[in-house]
Amino acid sequence: MRDSPDGSMMTAKIHPTALVDASAILHPTVEIGPYSIVGPHVSIGEGTIVGPHCVIDGHTSIGAHNTFYRFCSIGGAPQDKKYAGEPTRLEIGDRNMVREYVTFNTGTIQDVGVTRLGHDNWVMAYVHVAHDCQIGSHTILANGVQMGGHVHVGDWAIVGGLAAVHQFGKIGAHAMVGGQSALHMDVPPYVMGAGNPCVPVGVNTEGLKRRGFNPESIAALRDAYKMLYRRGLSLDDAKNQIRARQTQEPITAEALQVLLDFLESSARGIIRP
Repeated sequence: MRDSPDGSMMTAKIHPTALVDASAILHPTVEIGPYSIVGPHVSIGEGTIVGPHCVIDGHTSIGAHNTFYRFCSIGGAPQDKKYAGEPTRLEIGDRNMVREYVTFNTGTIQDVGVTRLGHDNWVMAYVHVAHDCQIGSHTILANGVQMGGHVHVGDWAIVGGLAAVHQFGKIGAHAMVGGQSALHMDVPPYVMGAGNPCVPVGVNTEGLKRRGFNPESIAALRDAYKMLYRRGLSLDDAKNQIRARQTQEPITAEALQVLLDFLESSARGIIRP
């Protein structure tokens, strides 16, 4: 509760048909729609709107100004046979749009124990984000994207409709994945991939321009793509040439470092032609 402008007390706007556990923590500006259910270990921040027929349970914390459309299932138990009821978590940031029938599961103790969604994401209908996934900020997950457990998605990535991401897969920052793609390997930052299996098809140059990347960095990233995929180099040789490009043109160093860090951390290996 909080004071309103006229000095009276305000409470969250909860529809009479909704079931909200008394232990749930709701900011006074939260709205809960008809027939929705909010469990005892849930906290929901300022200005968040929960539409009708949603279920939000588990140990789930939700930030400010999110919108959940009808029939979302948020904070459900992991679809993992090893899960034995441990109090793992789901953490959702601010200003996310979550459309119809989206499912987010909590984490498992086999990983960090937390599934995370950052800020300013656009999550379209029927998306499934499994246990221990780590989704950055400003991403777009189009209709029907399906993610196995432990998937990582970097900031500003776009994943096309009906794409499926194998467990432990990684999609780098500013990458773009085509619709109906099947990802068995990792998609490096800035790279566009498509197909079943997913293969590299270029650099997301238009997206980089829209986000204010300087021309020098975009040119360097296009050259790095050629080092990885067009010049017949081994991965180690390609990384060495990318590092050399960094020293030659310091203005490109930050953008190229994001790519190099991803290549060093990739456990499944990157997509190949």
